[in-house]
Formats: sequence, structure tokens, C-alpha cells
Amino acid sequence: MSATPDTRADEGRRLPLVLRNRAFGAVWLGQVLTQAAVRMFQVGVSWWLVAYAVDDGRGLASGLFMAVSSLPAVALAPVVARAVARIAHRSVLRAAAALAGAAAAALAVWAWSSDLPLAAAYGATLALAACQAFFDPCLTTSVPELVDDEDIETATGFELSTQSLAGLGGALLGALIVDRAGVAGLAAGCAAAYLAAALLIAGVRFRTAAAHGENDGGAGEAATPRKRTLRSILRELPYVRRILVCFAAANLFTTAVFVVIPLYTRNVLGDGGGTVALLEASLGAGTLIGSSTGTRVPGRPTVTGAYCLGLMALALALPGLVAQRLVISCCLAVAGWCVGVIGVRFVALFQRLVPTADKPGFFAVMQAVLGATFPVASLLFGLAGDHLSAQTLCLVQAAGLVPAACALALLGARTPEPAADRPTAEAATGPAADRTPEPVGGER
Repeated sequence: MSATPDTRADEGRRLPLVLRNRAFGAVWLGQVLTQAAVRMFQVGVSWWLVAYAVDDGRGLASGLFMAVSSLPAVALAPVVARAVARIAHRSVLRAAAALAGAAAAALAVWAWSSDLPLAAAYGATLALAACQAFFDPCLTTSVPELVDDEDIETATGFELSTQSLAGLGGALLGALIVDRAGVAGLAAGCAAAYLAAALLIAGVRFRTAAAHGENDGGAGEAATPRKRTLRSILRELPYVRRILVCFAAANLFTTAVFVVIPLYTRNVLGDGGGTVALLEASLGAGTLIGSSTGTRVPGRPTVTGAYCLGLMALALALPGLVAQRLVISCCLAVAGWCVGVIGVRFVALFQRLVPTADKPGFFAVMQAVLGATFPVASLLFGLAGDHLSAQTLCLVQAAGLVPAACALALLGARTPEPAADRPTAEAATGPAADRTPEPVGGER
């Protein structure tokens, strides 16, 4: 007996989003591959610097490397916003993945044929990070073009889980590949992942592109949103702006974990690449679980975020007191879970609060605001790592998160929660598109 259309529809709704929406599934898998590649490269090269390439000043070398890898997301934010707004999204995603694959392949050939200078590793991470700076906000902006409105939060959860999957892949493979195959093998693996992502995205049709008759390389002039500066977008979203400031301050201390992990492994635990893999995998696994369960955590986003930052502070403090591999592994898993929950709750909130016409600019500036502290954190903690123990750095991270958690809690207590209704197309085209109510006090 054949299933009725209603039965087939019910079965389709029960399937995971990436299976019942093949277009989104393909793009999501492409992001998994690209972010896994860039994370694998960052973890592997950071470990190569600490364990093999540098004798003195390992903390500074590793911190400088992580700082360079974060610069494009900040410096290119205005360029990214314009490109995402004016160029077909599939073209942006495909080109970013393909160019990153070419850069990684070139580095693999160089490392295979001769000794690799430090400058080449820094230059390669700059190129890969620049491509990722275009890829990530473009995919976030494209979510409404790939899924129905009721699936936006679920799609956001899948998209953010990419970070944790990338962390897992990078953690398990990056340092281990460097220990066994050197930077040449690492770069070759990254190139394969990027090129596979480009092929996946090339076969996807975006709804907006189809509706406006865009071809592979064309820009949809009819769909180009009104021009607004990044500053004006944030000025008209005061509630969102203050949340971003809180998380930017928190990122000054949370992102330093990527500098601390290799230093902790070598200087405190005295272990090798396998331990780096374990610790990075713990952080990635925790983030994956947090991204998957974030929508089920009750409470207002600001309250949930404040509690998660407080829990993260405790999780980062414990390895500063107890130097055991199992302890730091469990603590990083908890910290990762907090990151995953925060990401899902707040990006889903932003998807609904930000007018459609402003999303390309907003998600570019969001990446820039949150990433602006990463170069500073990497350099400061890298320099400090040459003079202070890695356990002390863990305690500094924990102490720095406490003020950010308190600020977010106060923001939630003093500011009414904005309505999370997704702006209509009509509302998103006028000057008063911002649906966010004024904070208590009425100041912008």
C-alpha cells in the first residue's frame, strides 16, 4: 500500500533538516569541510611552531600566528558586506572555497619540495582566513534563501554546529598530521577539503538566485538591498549592539584558549600532538553538543548567556588549579558546550531581529566585532605565555569572563526582551525597519 501525500509530508518533517532539504544540506556540508580545513591548519601549524619550528619565544610565535589568522575577518568586513550584498551568494561561497583550496595546494607543494620558512606559514593562514571571512557571513546570510522560515532556527543550529565539527576534525587531525606527515601533509589535506566544498556548492541552486534569474556568476541587481553603512546598522539596533559588546569583551579571554592549549600541553603536561588532539576534540565535542541542544535550554537569551559565561569561567579556572589531562579535557568540553548554546540562542535571535535588507552588512560586522579582540588576545596571551605558566593563563581567562557575564546579566535585567518576530519584506525596506524597542530610558 503506497503512502499518501500527507503521510509522506509527515515523514519528511520528521527527517533532519539536512536530509529533507538537500540544498541546505550540501551547503552546510561545504561549510563543515571549509571550517574543518581552516581549523585543522590552525591547530596543526600552531603545534608545529611550538613543538618543531621555534626554540625561543614559542608563545609569541604561536600567538602571532593566531593573530594573523584572525585579521582578515576584521579588516575585510566592509568589503565582505558589499560582496555578499551585490554578488550571487553561490558565486561568493564557491569562489572562496576554490581560492582557499588553491592556496593550500600551493603551500603543500612548497613544503614538500623544500624547508618551509615561517613567513610562508603566516602568509598561508592569512590567505585561508581571508577566504573564510567571505564564506562564513555569506552562508549565514543565505540561510533564509535555503530553508523555510519555520526552519531558520534549526538551520542556524546546524550551521553553528559546523564550528564544533571543525574543532573536532582539526583537533583530531591537525596536530597528529603534523607529527606524522609535516606541514606538507597538513596542507594537502586542507586543499582536498576546500576543493570538495567548492564542488558541493557548485551544484546547489539558491531560491533568491532562481527567483531573479541569476546565473552562476551574475549579481542580482533587483535583489540588491538598499545601501547602509555598517555603523548605521548597529546604531539602529541598540539592544543587539550591547549584546555584541558583551561578547566581544568575553572573546578577549575565551579565544585565548587556542594559544593556551599547545602551551599547556608542552609546558605543563609535557605531552605531544595526541594530547593536543584530545584537548581540541574535547572543546569541539562540547561545542557540538551545545549547538545541538541550545534551542532546548530555557530562559531569555541574555539570562542564558550570562549563566553560560559564568559556567565557562569556572571550567577554565579549574585547569589552572589541577594539572591533569582528564580534568582539562572535561573542563574544555563544558566550556565548548557553553559556547555552542550561546551561539545558537543569539544568532537565531539576530536572524529574526535584523531586517532582511541589513543582514549582509550585519553578519559581516558581527564577525568583525566578535573577531576584533582575537588578534589582541592572541598576542597578549602569547607574549604572557613566554613569562607566565599556562596554568596562570587559565586563571586569567576565568577572571576576565566574570565582568562580561555580569554585564550581560544586567543588560537582561534592565532591557525588555525584543519581540523575535522576523521583519517582513515591507518593513525591511524602510528607514524604520528596526523592530528592536528602545531600552529602558529611551537612549540610542
